[in-house]
Amino acid sequence: MGKIWRVSGPLVIAEEMRGTKVYEVVEIGAEGIVGEVIGLDKDRAVIQAHEETLGLRAGDEVRPTGRILSAELGPGLMGSIYDGLQKSLLALIDDTGAFIRRGIKAHALPRDKRWRFTPTAKAGDVVGCGDIIGTVPETPLVEHRIMIPPGVEGRIAEIRGGDFTVEEMVAVIERDGDKREITLMQEWPVRKARPYLNRRKPSGLLTTGMRILDYMFPLALGGKAAVPGGFGTGKTVTQQQLVRWAETDLNIYVGCGERGNEMADVLHSFRDLKEPKTGRPLQEKEIFIANTSNMPVVAREASIFVGVTMGEYFRDMGYDVLLVADSTSRWAEAMREMGGRLEEMPGEEGFPSYMGSRLSGFYERAGRVDCLGSPDRTGSVTIAGAVSPPGADFSEPVTQHTLRIVDALFALDVALANKRHFPAINWLTSHSQYVGAVREWWNHHDPGWEETRAGAMRLLQNEAELEEIVRLVGPESLPDEDKLLLLVARMIREDFLQQSAFSEADTYCTPKKAGLMLKTILRYHEKARAMLDAAVPYETIRSSTIVTRIARMKGITNEAFEQENETLWGEMDTELRADSREAPPGRNREGTQAEASPKENHP
Repeated sequence: MGKIWRVSGPLVIAEEMRGTKVYEVVEIGAEGIVGEVIGLDKDRAVIQAHEETLGLRAGDEVRPTGRILSAELGPGLMGSIYDGLQKSLLALIDDTGAFIRRGIKAHALPRDKRWRFTPTAKAGDVVGCGDIIGTVPETPLVEHRIMIPPGVEGRIAEIRGGDFTVEEMVAVIERDGDKREITLMQEWPVRKARPYLNRRKPSGLLTTGMRILDYMFPLALGGKAAVPGGFGTGKTVTQQQLVRWAETDLNIYVGCGERGNEMADVLHSFRDLKEPKTGRPLQEKEIFIANTSNMPVVAREASIFVGVTMGEYFRDMGYDVLLVADSTSRWAEAMREMGGRLEEMPGEEGFPSYMGSRLSGFYERAGRVDCLGSPDRTGSVTIAGAVSPPGADFSEPVTQHTLRIVDALFALDVALANKRHFPAINWLTSHSQYVGAVREWWNHHDPGWEETRAGAMRLLQNEAELEEIVRLVGPESLPDEDKLLLLVARMIREDFLQQSAFSEADTYCTPKKAGLMLKTILRYHEKARAMLDAAVPYETIRSSTIVTRIARMKGITNEAFEQENETLWGEMDTELRADSREAPPGRNREGTQAEASPKENHP
């Protein structure tokens, strides 16, 4: 047992700590504040405290626990809300009320709840690391598969089914006379990546329901993405949309230094949401880590690694997992604070020189892998991390280090957010290196996807090149072909890329609907160009009711869209004819005479 020699904010230096290990968990003071050893110098230990150190003084006890900071993994994770150290906030509220005092302990998994365990292996079977020996129906959406922990192998001497708590023995593994009891729960150090058999290339689309991501900048299963953006650009809403609608087996949301009101809004809003495919409550496939900005800064680092450790655990069962971290910038700020208190040599803008390796250590735990054990299975962890650069300056160190690691960038633009264009993802600065990885998936679900996507991107890039001319001479001075290009590019931006997270019909868009929407816009462009070539006046083309109909596509539900789109294409063939010389007497969807200029903001 040691004692405090010095306290500086979350930094505690203790003496008489000979024999302790780096990253060993310690308890500080009479209240047992949780800390972690991050450095050793003779008999002194440098400790980062994960809780408030107010009131500690020199001479207070420091008690080593002999264990590394680890996550509890087993039935009971789904639908739970944890703090940065994986203490169950729901259990703490039941025990102590809404105001949680420091030093209080709470198990991550309930110890009194009994789970129905159904064995899939039998006595006498030879098993090893990762083998599935039984299942627990944790929720209707997630079947918990009980695996042999890493480092354990041998013959099953005993296995039994029934109702058990997470601490009760369900099987006994015997090897060379030594017996090891297996429970429903296992522990794993959060800073150590879990083992796997083989790493595969990311493949298959992670469907998010956001058109600009799914169709224009796809994210593959097992990929890494960054969502950088300045204040007010919609990082939190974008990441909430990912967690709400991503077609994965389960999702983990890490609020790392997030504002308390935003985290509370997330937790309350998810109670009423339904999973899009099954209609079941969405909470049945979600895990939340709420490490808000008023909590101790050092716990932010632990929260990130706790989240990815849980993701790897479910990946090893053969599931596809999405981990969203909001935001890694606040995690980096915690590292900067600790580095300053440790008097380390600062790097760029005061961040520690090892920040890049810490970020890499987190993002590189994403991936699509062949899992250890039998039966054969493949699982993935996809990571999407938000970055909050001060002043929306993407040249700052955290953003630059992150961009060197990830393969997809969803760059949020302050100018788009000011125009109320959401999601405010800039289509000219964003990119994805997973286009080739999802090509086979898209060709199966939407043949011609690459050509459609490339055609839309060309129009948007051509529009950007014309913007300078438009600012100088105005759109009226442009030739009709360029006017049409601006019209169609604006349709792509406002009628396809812009999407409302608060519209029931538009918040989630299926890939099929997204493909039909964009093909409809490009079909309009093709027919309008043919009319221009036939000397039809541009005003005739612009005043077509088809422009209004396309603008209303977002309000059509996913289920009704295919039929409505077929009707629209028929009207397009009738109305947009190369032999037309004057504006056709089109009818809008309400059956009344269309206005001469149904979309006033178009050029």
